[in-house]
Amino acid sequence: MDPARKTARTAGCLYLLLAVTGGFSMLYVPSLVAPGDATTTASNIVRSETLFRIGIVSGLICQVVFIFLVLALYRLLKDVDNTHASVMVALVIAAVPVAFFNVLNQLAALHVLSGADYLKVFETAQLNALAMLFLDLFNHGLLIVQIFWGLWLLPLGLLVIRSRFIPRVLGVLLIIAFFGYLLDFFTRLLLPEYTAVISPVAGASKFGEVAMIAWLLVKGVKGPTTGDART
Repeated sequence: MDPARKTARTAGCLYLLLAVTGGFSMLYVPSLVAPGDATTTASNIVRSETLFRIGIVSGLICQVVFIFLVLALYRLLKDVDNTHASVMVALVIAAVPVAFFNVLNQLAALHVLSGADYLKVFETAQLNALAMLFLDLFNHGLLIVQIFWGLWLLPLGLLVIRSRFIPRVLGVLLIIAFFGYLLDFFTRLLLPEYTAVISPVAGASKFGEVAMIAWLLVKGVKGPTTGDART
């Protein structure tokens, strides 16, 4: 296997791992939250504490994988346009610390429900409400990180379009996913009453990332990645 194809397969594996770990963290953990019901939410977390902790660890692994993924993609695409490739890396590097810091809200919710002796000065209902508050803050933090999850796809999509070794349609789909992330962000922040309508549309727009993962894993690259791809 030539180096370019090996790099593409590595990026595909990392992208898949990113999707699996991130998906578990963002789908399972929120399933424990009963909107508007702090008591039920606290009960769910205490009853499934191990899985809740696994969800937190999964989210942290996801962020570490994100760094290695973008470095693999940089290695693959830097000769297409080094400026765009560098911007892509910078956006991911900016996103990861925000995501890591946001996990503190999940850990805080877990700690509030830990039953530590010094927390006994609070009533159970108060502790449950505090845990719910931290989980809500975590969700708001995800909304901020989502900006970067969308932004990094723009230079990636442009790089794919300008390359000669990945189908241009994948680049177009990645740019559509970029707009999907931002549409979802602005809807949730500015027009929350339309979230239920817009979110499914925004979610469907992210198909480009799935397609990119599949291409990198199955097809890899179909030509050399060195030289000026614009000629």
